[in-house]
Amino acid sequence: MKDFATLDVSIDQQVATVTLLNHDEVAARAASTGVRGNRHREVAEAFEALRADDDVRVVVLTGSGKHFVLTATNEEYTAPSRLPIDSSDQWRTFSSIVRCHQVMTEMEKPIVAKVNGHAVGFGQSLVFASDLIVASEDALFIDHHLGGILPVMENGREKRIGHEFSSVPGDGGAALLPLYMSPAKAKEYLMLAEPHSARELAEQGVINYAVPADQLDKKVDEIVQKLLRRGAYPLAWTKRIVNRRVADQLNRTLDAGVAYEMVGFLYREKQGGEEKLPL
Repeated sequence: MKDFATLDVSIDQQVATVTLLNHDEVAARAASTGVRGNRHREVAEAFEALRADDDVRVVVLTGSGKHFVLTATNEEYTAPSRLPIDSSDQWRTFSSIVRCHQVMTEMEKPIVAKVNGHAVGFGQSLVFASDLIVASEDALFIDHHLGGILPVMENGREKRIGHEFSSVPGDGGAALLPLYMSPAKAKEYLMLAEPHSARELAEQGVINYAVPADQLDKKVDEIVQKLLRRGAYPLAWTKRIVNRRVADQLNRTLDAGVAYEMVGFLYREKQGGEEKLPL
C-alpha cells in the first residue's frame, strides 16, 4: 500500500482501517514531505487497492482526532486565492468523486463507517457511501453545500466550517441521501443545510447506531467480528446484490450532481465570487 498525504491505511489480519486525517495533520504532512494530496483521489485509490487485496475482508473508515472529516472554513472558501478556478484541479477532484463512490459501492468487502466526530460535506457523503454506520452520539452530520455553517472550536478559537454561498451537493450527498430518507426529509436535509445529530439520525433509522463516544470502538469491533464470522463469499455477494440499488442510483444521479456543482463554481468565478440571480 502506497503512502498517502490525506489519510492512513493500516491492515490487521483481515481488517483494514482507513483513517482520514484532519486538516492540520494534512497541512503538517504536506509541509514535511512537500506533497499536497487530493483527498478525493486518495480515498478512491485507497479503496481500489483494498478491493484488490484478497487478504482484506472488512474495511473500517474513520477520522483522526476529534472529528470524522470537516471541510474548509467559510473564510477559506471565499478567499481570493480560490479564483480563478484551476480546471485541472477541478477535473482531479470531480472525477475522483465518481471513482470513490463507484469503488465503495462495487467493492465486495463491507465498509463500516466509525464516525468519531462531526462529518461535513464530502465526509458525510463517505459515511452514507458506507455499508454500516456507527457514530458517536454527539457527532453532527451536515451537507453544507447549500449554505450551511457548522461552528467548531479548535485550539481555543471558533472555526466556521462550510460556506454561506450556495452550491449543488455534488460530492455524493444529493445522490445518496434519497436512499436513506424519504424524498421530503432528504430535501429538507440537503436544502436547509442544517446539522443533524447522530442520535437523531439513529432514532430515524438513517444510521445503524449512535453510541456514547467511549463505547464507539467496542461497538465497531463487535460488528467487525460478527462480519468476519460470516462466510466470505456469501457476505461479498450479499453486498453486491443489495448494492445494485445503490449503483443504479449513482449511475442515474452522481454525474449530474458533480456537473451541476462544477457549473456552479464556474458561475461564481464569472460573477467574481458573488451570488447574483438573473432578474
